[in-house]
Order: sequence, then C-alpha cells, then structure tokens
Amino acid sequence: MKRVIILMLVVFAFSATFAQSAGKKISEYNLENKAAIQGYDPVSYFKQNKAVKGKKEISASYEGIIYQFSSASNKEIFSKNPASFEPQYGGWCAYAMGSAGEKVEINPETFKIIDGKLYLFYNAFFNNTLKSWNKDENNLKAKADANWKKIIK
Repeated sequence: MKRVIILMLVVFAFSATFAQSAGKKISEYNLENKAAIQGYDPVSYFKQNKAVKGKKEISASYEGIIYQFSSASNKEIFSKNPASFEPQYGGWCAYAMGSAGEKVEINPETFKIIDGKLYLFYNAFFNNTLKSWNKDENNLKAKADANWKKIIK
C-alpha cells in the first residue's frame, strides 16, 4: 500500500511540475491562438530550408503549444523529436532578444538555422534584423541566450 501511495505522489508531483512548465511556456512564447511560428511548418525550415505555411488540419501539440504542418510526413518527423524543431527564444526575434532582451514579433519567412536550431527574425519596414544579426552573430547569440534564460525563469 505504501508503494502505491508513493507512486501516486510521484506521478502527481511530476504532473504539477509539467503543468506549471507548460503554462509558463505558453505565457512566454510568441503564439497566435496557441499556434507557434504563425502557423508555419517547423520541419520545413530544416527539411527544405524554406518557410512553408502549415495546415490547421495537420497539427500536433507539444507542451501546450500547437504546431501546424504542410504534410503528414512532416508531422510524423516532428512527433519523433518535437523539442529539436522548436524555434529559439520562444519564437520571438533573435536579434531583439540579443540586442535588448525584448520580445519582438517576427516574419516567419526570415530565419536562420544555426547548429541545428531555428532562429527567427523581424523583417518589415526596411528593417531586416537578420542582416544586423549576421554582423555580430556570436555576441548577439550569447546575449540572447542569457536574456531568454532570465525571461523563462
């Protein structure tokens, strides 16, 4: 009987921690109706090196966040290792996160894959922040990593 109670407590503690983690993630991520990357297919960035709009009917949820896919095969690829397809900094502009620690909207078609991770950038009104990022990528990335850790704490 003691073992059952202990097991139930462990399961409860894990569930509570996961729920808090997922809730925090949802509140800090750049989402539109709980969907990441403005509905773009996260796998297409890696597989095709291209931003491709996903379809609402081909979607999956990971830690409370909805991801949409352009094909069932991309959804299947995602489901095998969803964390590897998540955009960095919650899907906010990487340049803004590095330069000012701010959460700034992105253009999902302006992106860069660095060391197998997806970075997204603001690009509108003659301001393509990917160009600025490229001029000082190592420094901005280190600052963005530190700033993001402060936000998600």
